[in-house]
Amino acid sequence: MQEFRIGPRERLVLMAILEMYIATGEPVSSQAVARYFEHRDGLSSATIRNVMASLGEAALLDQPHTSAGRVPTARGFRYYVEMLQSGARAATADAGLLDEQQRGRIQQSYSGVASPTEFLERTSHVLAQVSNSVGVALARHGTEPVLEHIHFSQLAAGRILAVLVTREGAVQDRLIATRQPWSASELDAAGNYLNENFRGWRLDRIRAELDERLEQERISYDRSLRALNELYGQGALNAEPAVPAVYVDGMANLLAGGLAGGMDREHLRQMLAMLETRQRVIELLEAFVHAQQREVRVVVGLDDAVPAMQDMVLIGAPIRIGSRAAGTVAVIAPTRIQYEEMMRTVGYIAQISESMLDEARPDGTRLGEARFDETRPDR
Repeated sequence: MQEFRIGPRERLVLMAILEMYIATGEPVSSQAVARYFEHRDGLSSATIRNVMASLGEAALLDQPHTSAGRVPTARGFRYYVEMLQSGARAATADAGLLDEQQRGRIQQSYSGVASPTEFLERTSHVLAQVSNSVGVALARHGTEPVLEHIHFSQLAAGRILAVLVTREGAVQDRLIATRQPWSASELDAAGNYLNENFRGWRLDRIRAELDERLEQERISYDRSLRALNELYGQGALNAEPAVPAVYVDGMANLLAGGLAGGMDREHLRQMLAMLETRQRVIELLEAFVHAQQREVRVVVGLDDAVPAMQDMVLIGAPIRIGSRAAGTVAVIAPTRIQYEEMMRTVGYIAQISESMLDEARPDGTRLGEARFDETRPDR
């Protein structure tokens, strides 16, 4: 297909059609566009029809039926997103920011959240609510586990079983070979010390703190904790990184309010089955939302990679804690979505996620008490 150059007139007409289609879900006629530009010079009904025909030839618009109006194609939606991201639609310098009321509603939605798991679950729900579509929150590979509970028990002479439960819900067993047998009371003392002092801490931070305390001999001189020296030295806290955790909410939204559009029953069944398969959702996010990026990513035409996702769009952003990739937040929705608002919302939630997920601090501050950084702009 010959490359089509979009001039100012074509851009105006295309953006008008896209916004009318997003608002109504109905094919847009030339008469509707003419009414939209009723007082604009140089855009007569004949001109608008010619422009719409050119946009159709460029595969930016489609005509479902001969007598019907036009609807945007995936290529048309991509162009619309490019215009939003380039700032061509920005009316003010702060057009990329959520207003104070919207930020306040989102912050209030996290009231009472006290753990990373709760935060991710709540995030998928918040995204589903604000988008009226599907909200997704993912914790990526490599996220350091957070201690919920640890227990030691003696299996045989010189064989200790360490059962580590993480706040992410994983249970990991580790068999530890020791140089001497330890009594049940000594093993209990070691477990209690860790649970009472370090519950809610990331394991890497626990190890760093124990190294410091051992260096200062604060543990070595406590005879009731002799077992802890050896158990820690044998890797009792060297758990495997948490497996990716993904939380999906709002699939019922695709069935309500006509969001499924004209989707046939089999297509809808395949799409819901894909969203219910956690591994497929993880693969979808990791294919399109890269940890290195900082901005919100909008992917129109997901069916190129996942046929079941025809007529769907992904709006996602990575969560980073320092230089570490911590996860992804995203909305999966029909292409008829309020792009600008959702891009702002996803970007803002990714921003606050970075501070709220960097919890398990040595000072014991709860996750829900993390400060929102209002000085940082939305991405």
